[in-house]
Amino acid sequence: MAGRAPPFASDAVAAAFAACPPAVARRLKRLRALIFETAAATDGVGAIEETLKWGEPSYLTPETKSGTTVRINRTKADGGYALYVNCQTDLIATFRERYPQLAYDGKRAIVFAADVAPDEDALRHAIALALTYHRRKRARRG
Repeated sequence: MAGRAPPFASDAVAAAFAACPPAVARRLKRLRALIFETAAATDGVGAIEETLKWGEPSYLTPETKSGTTVRINRTKADGGYALYVNCQTDLIATFRERYPQLAYDGKRAIVFAADVAPDEDALRHAIALALTYHRRKRARRG
């Protein structure tokens, strides 16, 4: 069952969603809700900060520093949308291994067509892995 996302953190973030075609904006808003839902359900993540980075809605874990930044935006080439992570991490490789059914853009994004509902279970897990990336990395070192 879908939860509710909080109000947009700023008018600038709201404007980034409003600038998208309606079908893409609906999908991005659902992806945004999944980020907040997953953060709330994942131990050790803490509060999520919503901001813009490179003009894209971005989600950080400033309270715990448990994860890497997750960004979402429409894709320019094909009218779809994407969930982006830092390309210097191994997250996309991990996602590809666990979820070969998803589509990817290099080492930086999971991409979606605007007219197809994504696999929300896979997405929740991918988001949880991103939001706990630094915590897991620290645990491996320690």
